[in-house]
Amino acid sequence: MKPRIILALSFVLLLIGFTAFKMDDDPFSQLLQKLEDYTTKYPQEKVHIHLDKPYYAIGDDIWFKAYIVNTKTSAPSNISKILYVELINEKDSLKKQIKLPIMGGITWGDFKLTDSLSEGNYRIRAYTNYMRNFGTDFFFDKTIKIGNSWANKVFTKTTYNFSKENNADKVTATIHFEDKNGIAYSENEVSYDVQLDYRSVTKGKVKTSLTGDAVISFTSNQTFQNKSGKIIATLTLDNKQKVIKSIPITSTSNDVDVQFMPEGGTLIEELPQKIAIKAVNPSGKGEDVQGDIIDETGTTVTSFATTYLGMGNFVFNSQAGRVYSAKVKFKDGSEKTFKLPVAAKSGYAISLNNTDTAKVSLKIMASTDLVNGDELKVVAQHGGTVYYVSKAKMDKQVLMANIPKKNLPAGIVQFTLFSATNQPVAERLVFVTNKADLIDVSLNTGDVAKSRKGKASFSFDAASEGKPVLGSFSVAVTNASKVAPDEDNETNILTSLLLTSDLIGYVEKPNHYFLKDDVQTQKELDNLMLTQGWRRFTWKNIINNIGPNITYQPEQSITISGTVTKGNKPVPGGKVMLMATKGTMYILDTVTNAEGKFVFDNLSFGDSTKFVVQARTKTERKFVDINLDIVPGQIVTKNKNGADIDINVNNTLMKYIKESDNYFNEMTRLGLLERTIKLEEVTITEKKNPAKNSSNLNGAGHADFVLTADQLSTCVTLSQCLQGRLPGVIFRGNIPYLMRSQNTPIQLIVDGMQMEADFLDNVVPSDVESIELLKSIGNTAIYGSQGGGGVIIITTKRGDGGRSSNRYAPGIVTFNPKGFTVSREFYSPKYDAASTSSRADLRTTIYWNPQVVAGADGKAKFEFYNADEPGNYRVVIEGIDALGHLARKVYTYDVK
Repeated sequence: MKPRIILALSFVLLLIGFTAFKMDDDPFSQLLQKLEDYTTKYPQEKVHIHLDKPYYAIGDDIWFKAYIVNTKTSAPSNISKILYVELINEKDSLKKQIKLPIMGGITWGDFKLTDSLSEGNYRIRAYTNYMRNFGTDFFFDKTIKIGNSWANKVFTKTTYNFSKENNADKVTATIHFEDKNGIAYSENEVSYDVQLDYRSVTKGKVKTSLTGDAVISFTSNQTFQNKSGKIIATLTLDNKQKVIKSIPITSTSNDVDVQFMPEGGTLIEELPQKIAIKAVNPSGKGEDVQGDIIDETGTTVTSFATTYLGMGNFVFNSQAGRVYSAKVKFKDGSEKTFKLPVAAKSGYAISLNNTDTAKVSLKIMASTDLVNGDELKVVAQHGGTVYYVSKAKMDKQVLMANIPKKNLPAGIVQFTLFSATNQPVAERLVFVTNKADLIDVSLNTGDVAKSRKGKASFSFDAASEGKPVLGSFSVAVTNASKVAPDEDNETNILTSLLLTSDLIGYVEKPNHYFLKDDVQTQKELDNLMLTQGWRRFTWKNIINNIGPNITYQPEQSITISGTVTKGNKPVPGGKVMLMATKGTMYILDTVTNAEGKFVFDNLSFGDSTKFVVQARTKTERKFVDINLDIVPGQIVTKNKNGADIDINVNNTLMKYIKESDNYFNEMTRLGLLERTIKLEEVTITEKKNPAKNSSNLNGAGHADFVLTADQLSTCVTLSQCLQGRLPGVIFRGNIPYLMRSQNTPIQLIVDGMQMEADFLDNVVPSDVESIELLKSIGNTAIYGSQGGGGVIIITTKRGDGGRSSNRYAPGIVTFNPKGFTVSREFYSPKYDAASTSSRADLRTTIYWNPQVVAGADGKAKFEFYNADEPGNYRVVIEGIDALGHLARKVYTYDVK
């Protein structure tokens, strides 16, 4: 973390020396003070998640460490003390959520990938409650591939072909079906449902060819143009078993969108300016193009070509009275013409050259009518902290300055040009590489054994600018011969905290910009800065004193709070008692304030803890109402990194998941790994029973079938409870379907909230009060299209049809809040000379340690034993110190 610096720019043409900029009482000084006040009052946070592997298989564990920093200071955050980490599937459905305590800006945890999950493109999303005030764009959100061979019978590989038909986009999908051994499913029936943006556009049936291919065609009109979706394909095996596959649709055409963006934001007539190009295909990835700029007469003015991931730039001088277009040539030989932005007749332009390793060169230009001596200002800031300020009179058409990079922080720096009236008129981002903000990790590998099951002892020295640092580090070691990293597309502590966390939208191959320190890579990174914008705050809001709406307060601990009322009036001085009924055992009491409010804070308990809250008046009267404060959960938004979605996850990961199969089978044989028990499907009927407290839109108990709590006490999972007990319902795996509609899972509603059908086993049977089945048209009609495949309504004992507590008696409620998840310890076997173990060690993650501490002398060490397989072992170390300096070190060694 670099201290804030406010310096005057030396404009060469004006021969202004470097002098301290005095913060006087003029309006511009007040504006800078507003920025300081704003970012101090509304600090923000960033999160980075260090994962042990780039991708996974069903049966794996996802091990991770979280780093949470203050955006303004770049230091570990002390704003929030609780982090939420989520596993989300490609249907944008929440599969798992864990709640972790943050200590000094760090925490760690893990997810177990059980075989009830399917293969696909999942997301790891992480955020604090406070971060929700500023929108989901700045959450940590990474797409990861999870393959499935261990619990899978059918593998698919899909290719898409695009064409035009009656001005609509026609998509032809060829889906290849085969088993684990590569044998095609020939002449098997496939039923399909094509969905775009959650709406079905076509359904049908086909048969696979002799080579196992099914061809499915559909058209995408303007309503769905360039949309994403999925094909739900159900393959009927020879034994009549049906296997459902969800295949992503990432685009519906091959049209490429091309944008032209003037440097600084506005194109000005008669000024030479850079114009950035960004060409993106329908899947969201950059695609290189070339072309010509032509005027209204068809005359070529200049040519251009993108250089990396569809990005590039060219210098252009727009002449007065001319109209310009870009004739773009695509890689398939086609051409398309785009209009260039219309140039303003008057204005200012800003230009930055960032290729020099020692300085940033700044140029300010003005149209001739504005060369009048008005005083302009330039501000360079990062995260709301100002590092550079200047004033200069615009009495020439061009002003220039050089800014030493040593005075700027590592990461994205925003340069803003202000007019004489203190309005922002041009803006430009640059990425600064400042090694003073990084930790140098000097790794000692002298004691690292290169043999199988050999002991690998590492030590390292952590220093910043030659001085040792006290820091927290995480270490992941993998067999890269089995888990091959995609280095360009890798997410790490540098890409997260210095780059993507400060940009809205998808950043393709973020680590590409950190792998090489050369001029070409710097130019490619600068093109990214020219085409991707900053959005953490806008100057307009600063100027007009418009702050964000703070709905969610920073969480310092788990809190249970609420209000006690009697006859809709608050009960002051009421007695409130909190008792844990399961898990951690304790009893706390407090009294309500004048508004009837009470708070139990500084709580810490596990995720399975249940509570009873009891309230009385001062005179011990129990007929009161307790209304608990419930913070609604964060909704799952659409994946902003949709371009990372792989339509053939299993095929892409085939080598890895087959390797993982060997490991899982060996662990199962040794009794160290459990698989989900799946019962046979049986169908019986049972008499209807009432269901009080239900959220059923038809009315409580108005259902085709009802099960109550006393009928759900003999099973471990809810799918086991319900198999064979719901009339007209069958289960495939743990997913319920109506017999008449076997392609569409039954809609699940838990305490009034719609959930994916595969959420079923996340509900504990002993927590259920009633289950209602709606399958007839009379009962499902009220749910519209979502009820087409039937509806199961679950009311929990703490649910009350949508509320999160249950009232068993006057003045008493039960409550089951989400507690902290206890993080497991990574198991690393130990081998020594006396060890006689002949067990095959087939791990892919060789070692994971989320907390390796470098002491005040900067020294740290860790050790582990290699696995029983040769390969290229990859060690990744990431970390942070108290000032926010970041560390990343990658080391590889061969095990013979």
